[in-house]
Amino acid sequence: MQRRAFLKQTALGAAAGSAALAAPAFAQEAPTVSWRLASSFPNESPTLFAGAEDVARYVAEVTDGHFNIEIFPAGDLVQPGQVLEAVQHRVVDCGHTASTRYFDMDPALCFDAGVPFGLNTRQMNAWMTQGEGLALTRVLFDKYNILNFPCGYTGAQMGGWFRGEVKTVDDLRGLKVKAGGFARHVLSRLGATPVEVAVSDTYAALEDGTVDAVAWIGPHDDESLALYKVARNYYFPGWWAGTLQLSLYVNQDAYDELPKPYQSALALACRMATGNMIAKYDAGNPDALRRLVSRGAQLKAFPKPVLQACYEASLAAYKEMGAKDPMFKKLYESMTAFRDKEVPWFRVAEGSFDNLIATLGQPGA
Repeated sequence: MQRRAFLKQTALGAAAGSAALAAPAFAQEAPTVSWRLASSFPNESPTLFAGAEDVARYVAEVTDGHFNIEIFPAGDLVQPGQVLEAVQHRVVDCGHTASTRYFDMDPALCFDAGVPFGLNTRQMNAWMTQGEGLALTRVLFDKYNILNFPCGYTGAQMGGWFRGEVKTVDDLRGLKVKAGGFARHVLSRLGATPVEVAVSDTYAALEDGTVDAVAWIGPHDDESLALYKVARNYYFPGWWAGTLQLSLYVNQDAYDELPKPYQSALALACRMATGNMIAKYDAGNPDALRRLVSRGAQLKAFPKPVLQACYEASLAAYKEMGAKDPMFKKLYESMTAFRDKEVPWFRVAEGSFDNLIATLGQPGA
């Protein structure tokens, strides 16, 4: 108990930039702060929703219960697609969301989440924390009076559940697809018809033909939807994002009112939540995929010509949007420069090691 008390008072003192404070002194001086957080995710999506729960738990523990965040699931205070506006106008103090939701408002916001043929999880994390990603996106969010913190990654996503097969790019024409953000825009350029459907309604929508395909996340989240019963073709890869980064949106005025130790606690809590989410998906996806296949899901890779067509449509979209918006262009050029530097290294080191492990002991390996 004495060691725990010493570590806590030392951490708090360091965050404040001063000598360690005795616990009673800190308790007397530390203000009580209560925030409200609006999540874009329902609590039925446990891994996504848990990102906000992790943040709230960590900041409360570090501040001895003086900084508390009350979490409201999607729809309780604001609708999933209205979290940005709610934080901007301080209807809530912060929000946990994915910036792909606001593509129609400002396409450049997607660089805070994930874009077609962009970065994988490791690369996105590196661009945000060691490259220009966080600095540039914070310039973008400044006009909304929001400070953004990376707060979770899903990892690489699947390409979705399809009622029929996708053998050529022509099979996308007229296809009714539930997809989000930038993916919706690219698919529409290839003749598909984006359809808005709540996640909870996707099973019924696939069953009655309201939609022909649903792109959600990956096996760990998709399993509970049981979409394999009505759309057995489970395609990969999810080319529209090598990962999906979630973010904690914080109202700038609310953040500025926090004591410095609380600001540090919030930033560190987001880092912890991010690490937890990556681990949960990496641990949960393999077993979930095996179970889905055992129940009848048919894994299928998008044909290379289809991926090439999607890539070319994405490049055309990047060019058009960059010509209209200098900030979009700056973010795209920064991200692609970082990606093009990272990919050769990943192929030499990470990719070759993964391939080695996958083939050791197999005939002809």
